[in-house]
Amino acid sequence: EVRLVESGGGLVQPGGSLRLSCASSGFTFKIYGMSWARQAPGKGLEWVSSISSGGSTAAYADSVKGRFTISRDNAKNTLYLQMNSLKPEDTAVYYCAQGFRPPLRRDEYWGQGAQVTIRE
Repeated sequence: EVRLVESGGGLVQPGGSLRLSCASSGFTFKIYGMSWARQAPGKGLEWVSSISSGGSTAAYADSVKGRFTISRDNAKNTLYLQMNSLKPEDTAVYYCAQGFRPPLRRDEYWGQGAQVTIRE
């Protein structure tokens, strides 16, 4: 059974930073690309970033490029998202998902999400 568990969300002020983690189990993490997506209040799912299985290739949505960094530790079966210079519009539930730019449809290959709130 695929299991993805996000952590590290919280409330921060604009301009602050957060680091999300996604602990995985139930599949061979190191052979899969992985992704982060988010859903802001009242909006649909938005792809944020993806990383290749070995970590050599990363892609970002224009809205986060230059502020967010995706990374992974295949020895720890863990995916990360370092978020800097956070803005109120980054407020959302953040999900990790199996695959490189997977379809934006939550299923058993997605985690349950971590809330990130940016406000004064």
